[in-house]
Amino acid sequence: MLAVATDDGIDGGTASVRRSRERACALTRVVRPIDELIRFVADPNGQPVADLKQNLPGRGLWLTATRETVNEAVKRNIFARGFKREMRAPASLADDTQALLERAALDALAIAAKGGNVVAGHGKVEDALMSGKAIALLHAASAAADGKRKLAQSARRGMGTREIPVIEAFSSGQLDLALGRLNVIHAALLAGPVSHTFLSRTKRLQRFRSGFTDAASEILTPETETEPEK
Repeated sequence: MLAVATDDGIDGGTASVRRSRERACALTRVVRPIDELIRFVADPNGQPVADLKQNLPGRGLWLTATRETVNEAVKRNIFARGFKREMRAPASLADDTQALLERAALDALAIAAKGGNVVAGHGKVEDALMSGKAIALLHAASAAADGKRKLAQSARRGMGTREIPVIEAFSSGQLDLALGRLNVIHAALLAGPVSHTFLSRTKRLQRFRSGFTDAASEILTPETETEPEK
């Protein structure tokens, strides 16, 4: 059960961040694990910016990691009160934060691909599913229902009752850039340390977009949820 804190969701700098595994949301005052929050700091122009790696210098303000919370914090001018300075967060802050989360996930996917832990193309993806080597299945947001259905059948034949995450969080263009090839519609993720980092970051992105729903929380299996972000 989540507790309600009496503090204001502000930290005194990165040294205090390293000592804590939980923080209060500056908007709701609800205490959550820090991987369920986003830390914001003031950039050189005095504007709030998401500190996804929790290592930027200066005071930090913590918010529950959802679009709804960030948008509400902007509306209520939580940043000015938290940082105790004249500050007006841009209306685009939730969009900007989501773009950073997308970039972080896709960067991890690109590193996994360079390490040989991603295959793309219907045939290769089908082989990875049939052999049981895939730990996640990726579809571009524009993927046709028929292609997704056929790969789902391959997954059932190759993996039986073992389920893997199915990720449709990215456009074909985003997958193209991450994997360094054109027209990526389907891809399979293979096991590897950076693969788990990608899954962890994608879970965070999904939670940000949709809130703390059951679907978002189940994108990862228990053994990958605790994988540290690289």
